[in-house]
Amino acid sequence: MNRRKSIVAAGLTTTLSALALTVGGFAAPAQAAGTVDCDGWVHNNNPDHGIAGCHNNTDRTVTFRAEVVCGWAPDVSGQWVTLAPGQYGESSGVCAIYSSGVGSVGWTIQ
Repeated sequence: MNRRKSIVAAGLTTTLSALALTVGGFAAPAQAAGTVDCDGWVHNNNPDHGIAGCHNNTDRTVTFRAEVVCGWAPDVSGQWVTLAPGQYGESSGVCAIYSSGVGSVGWTIQ
């Protein structure tokens, strides 16, 4: 099970009207926020182990963690991972032994 999703990184945007000027007399340019690209998959040798991997394509630091849906057992969240711009990292969670395995893997980005 492998899925790919591009999440547009949330950022603070300011809308300036044509008449709004900064102290120096120039309008402030808008800056592109970029994206955080993530994949979720189940470990090849352990059907109870879900993994999320993310690549930070933004111009700011982001933090994310895996959200693993477990069959017949409580869902689990992975460890928080902080990524600087341009970095890649992984977070994972393991379902309980009595689980029927990983149903899906998602992620939460802060």
